[in-house]
Amino acid sequence: MTAPTAPSLVFDTTCLSHFARADRLDVLGDLLAGDDSFVPHVVREEIREGIRAHPELAQVLTIEWLRIVPLDNLDRLRAFTIWTGRVGAGRRNLGEASVLAVAEELGAVALIDDRDATRVGRAHGIAVHGTIWLLARACRDGKLTEVGASNLVDALSGTGMRLPCTGADFPRFGRVHGLL
Repeated sequence: MTAPTAPSLVFDTTCLSHFARADRLDVLGDLLAGDDSFVPHVVREEIREGIRAHPELAQVLTIEWLRIVPLDNLDRLRAFTIWTGRVGAGRRNLGEASVLAVAEELGAVALIDDRDATRVGRAHGIAVHGTIWLLARACRDGKLTEVGASNLVDALSGTGMRLPCTGADFPRFGRVHGLL
């Protein structure tokens, strides 16, 4: 009997950007070993635009374990248009809309830390989780200790990332919310 495979992950800008700003993309790559990880071209362009303010984001553009998904056919463009309408037509939500469109197509988990986009995605049947879920999953899988996850939460928070708990509170938060 073979072990079940983990679902594919589709990343929004926030998680990738803050891991890069914390100089922890190598750790993220280790945590995702064996996973199929994707980023829509729209998100890649958001990251590219952020390089002027945060040069360390350039390293996201060269990650080998992250596959780029272009919005290059009519079905993807239609799905992107639908999701743009659902999450809000503002430029601010284009990354989230593209992540939800690709996650829907692939049957993947959308990794989004935006509360409103998460709510919309879940309301339409998409599995949507955030960075804390990803760290808790790594703990459950034995790839990361709770102390290591707590340290990552603090490192990410130190870059300005808004998370629902501090590093010190991560174990309790994870248990209360059924993540650990």
